[in-house]
Amino acid sequence: MTSQTTIDATGPGDTAPQAPLESPPAAGLRGHPWLTLITVAVGVMMVALDGTIVAIANPTIKEDLGATFADVQWITNGYFLALAVTLITAGKLGDRFGHRQTFLIGVTGFAAASGAIGLSHSIAAVVTFRVFQGLFGALLMPAALGLLRATFPAEKLNMAIGIWGMVIGASTAGGPILGGVLVEHVNWQSVFFINVPVGALALVLGALILRDHRAENAPRSFDVLGIALLSGAMFCLVWALIKAPTWGWGDDRTWIFIAASVLLFALFSVWETRVKEPLIPLGLFRSIPLSAGVVLMVLMAIAFMGGLFFVTFYLQNVHGMSPIDAGLHLLPLTGMMIVGSPLAGAAITKLGPRIPLAGGMAATAIAMYGMSTLEADTGSGVMSVWFALLGLGLAPVMVGATEVIVGNAPMELSGVAGGLQQAAMQIGGSLGTAVLGAVMASKVDSDLPGNWTGAGLPPLTPGQLDKASEAVQVGVAPVPKGVPEQVAAKITEVAHHTFISGMSLASLVAAGVAAVAVLVALLTKRGANAEAGAGVGHI
Repeated sequence: MTSQTTIDATGPGDTAPQAPLESPPAAGLRGHPWLTLITVAVGVMMVALDGTIVAIANPTIKEDLGATFADVQWITNGYFLALAVTLITAGKLGDRFGHRQTFLIGVTGFAAASGAIGLSHSIAAVVTFRVFQGLFGALLMPAALGLLRATFPAEKLNMAIGIWGMVIGASTAGGPILGGVLVEHVNWQSVFFINVPVGALALVLGALILRDHRAENAPRSFDVLGIALLSGAMFCLVWALIKAPTWGWGDDRTWIFIAASVLLFALFSVWETRVKEPLIPLGLFRSIPLSAGVVLMVLMAIAFMGGLFFVTFYLQNVHGMSPIDAGLHLLPLTGMMIVGSPLAGAAITKLGPRIPLAGGMAATAIAMYGMSTLEADTGSGVMSVWFALLGLGLAPVMVGATEVIVGNAPMELSGVAGGLQQAAMQIGGSLGTAVLGAVMASKVDSDLPGNWTGAGLPPLTPGQLDKASEAVQVGVAPVPKGVPEQVAAKITEVAHHTFISGMSLASLVAAGVAAVAVLVALLTKRGANAEAGAGVGHI
């Protein structure tokens, strides 16, 4: 196979970068930018959809396979753990072997693992193949960003990332709706089987359309020890965040894993300064905009995913909605992300990322403050206003922070940059759920005894109070069987009032995080290396 490489001729002393040189004419459809975007969007849609669609199927899987609650938790945790731990390494594989190859392998493996889950007859098999889903999803996601970066010219990259973000947002928010329909009208297996034809379509499109892009100075070796240290550090951190709600933040095991994570990150940093071709050149973080983009993505995910975690309980357990109805009530959020992402891409292209990012995080902070005012009897209209504002605020952040991270990285590290972006989002989401969950638990534990006694309900033993608190933290009223209707109504009122007080405090914390993110957004600027795209080597 012949390789043809086009190199940016701009010298170090030039005051203005030259436009990227034209790519060799594509044969047929191969390498067409917008068709490339459609192709990677189909693959990314599977991974984003699977992050939320499975939650609706979990109760049915538990019943059908005779699993315990802890087993079912691992259907989600196994997937997330594998995805978060391997994203950056997977991005490096794309930089080394080409993003087209890693994307196609990721799509194929993800679809195959999905089919295997649908054919599984034990919870162990389901969890095992969910881990494989996470591993192949990690290959797919950074490769998609690497392909967009290499295919689109700088003036169109933000629009492409805007549409890419729109697909992720719509798939994530639409997961519960689609999952509810499939579980209710087909079976839980269909939630996974649906990925097989989608994956097959992405594979066919990828084979026909995607063109391999590699920078002239792409890495040629592997930093094996660096991979081991970073993977270990990420595993310990994510494991601590996953287990903290169960173990407790004061438990020694939680802090042992956090301490191990800090130690491994420190060893990784030292090693990266000594190896010839590091997994992540630490010089990458000398770029203040890139570092700000990573921090911004973490803060955005804390506020968004952590805050939204309680909204689903609020809609289903306080308002009594079905999963499908709850998903439909979140459509204002989804709709504004779908509409706002391409518009944000256009605005960022014209104005640069700083103003749209700061404005987006300010809108997010206001929306989270608004969600702290929700009550048990709040109407759909008021909820929709805050959900829509949240979607409008998130859209420019999803687009802009991604462009800032990927655009400020050298072309040969576009896969690593894509992995950083995705890893920041995954860790932020996990951190948000864990930290805001701890805020919620603390508030419920503090308020429930007084609210219970104040309502004139029979006193609870310490054991009964602990169980009641666990139920109230997710908005469930701990009503024992056979209790008179009047007493049951009082218990429900106390439970919902206490839950909402906890959700309000958690939403205020999320609003504070978003407000801090406004300041971080002011440190961002347009990608200094964005001009390197759409003209590098084609193989």
